[in-house]
Amino acid sequence: MSLADVHISHEPGALVARLVGEVDMSNAEELGATVIGATPNQARGVVLDLTQVDYLDSAGIYVIHGMRASLQARGQLLVLVIPPDSPVYDTLRLSGAERPGEVVEELDAGLAALEASASEDA
Repeated sequence: MSLADVHISHEPGALVARLVGEVDMSNAEELGATVIGATPNQARGVVLDLTQVDYLDSAGIYVIHGMRASLQARGQLLVLVIPPDSPVYDTLRLSGAERPGEVVEELDAGLAALEASASEDA
């Protein structure tokens, strides 16, 4: 049984990945590889929804930084969905994984952030 699951869906111009459960060194790398591998080259980026993540350790934070770097190399953006009452909110804020414009509180705002980045590039 896995500590966390990833649910992937495709929205116009974006991949949405919803993580559910606990992300630690036993599964972080696999979850990150799954998300990056499922991201189409033509997508503006990935909305990584962490709303249902109960625990995130340093391996998970490292993978988020790696995902951001991989996507940036492809000209894509990573937007994190982290509600302020999330158990992992402070962990990500203190680790520096939270960046202005790349962290939102709701999924719809994450999709809007990707749309806005496409408008800026045009």
